[in-house]
Amino acid sequence: TDVVNIGIGGSDLGSRMVVKALTPYVDPGLRVHFVSNVDEADLIQTLRGLDPETTLFCVASKTFTTLETMANAKSARDWLLNQVKDTSAVARHFIAISTNTVKVAEFGIDTANMFEFWDWVGGRYSIWSAIGLPIALALGMDRFEAMLEGAHRIDEHFRTAPFHRNIPVIMGLLGIWYDNFFAADAYAILPYDQYLEYLADYLQQGDME
Repeated sequence: TDVVNIGIGGSDLGSRMVVKALTPYVDPGLRVHFVSNVDEADLIQTLRGLDPETTLFCVASKTFTTLETMANAKSARDWLLNQVKDTSAVARHFIAISTNTVKVAEFGIDTANMFEFWDWVGGRYSIWSAIGLPIALALGMDRFEAMLEGAHRIDEHFRTAPFHRNIPVIMGLLGIWYDNFFAADAYAILPYDQYLEYLADYLQQGDME
């Protein structure tokens, strides 16, 4: 009934943004939660009312050593074990998205339930990799694959379109123009749709990367 994604930065915000933006298309039978704050209040509030028998934890960390993520993952593991009193439950209720098989196994997650991705995938651009698993769970694989197809189309546009009609190139040049010739130190992104509440934060991360 519930999936709790535990991650931070690129392992959290991108999937959080997409799931929120596409709320009308989310499977009503599955609730997807996101926990990123190392303040335990975030996790405690998320776990309140969840049934441990029907909850899946998705720990997303490229290295599986990220301090905040692992602190929350350990707290979630403690909660599960306190509820079900069965140490084997970790292997059934936890999956990992990572590149570090050794650390995943040490945590107690069955490596058969580990979703790998290339270590060169930058966190801010990772929603199209296994890091996007919460999106696929929330929306279904058909819609997730449609999102991948859309990303592929813009990749091909960027790769093949002449510069004077190349949207990413033009946007990049506008940024340089306003920064260097207008001394513009900031620009505003103002999404008025409530479903896009995380878009500005996501674009900020991508821009700074």
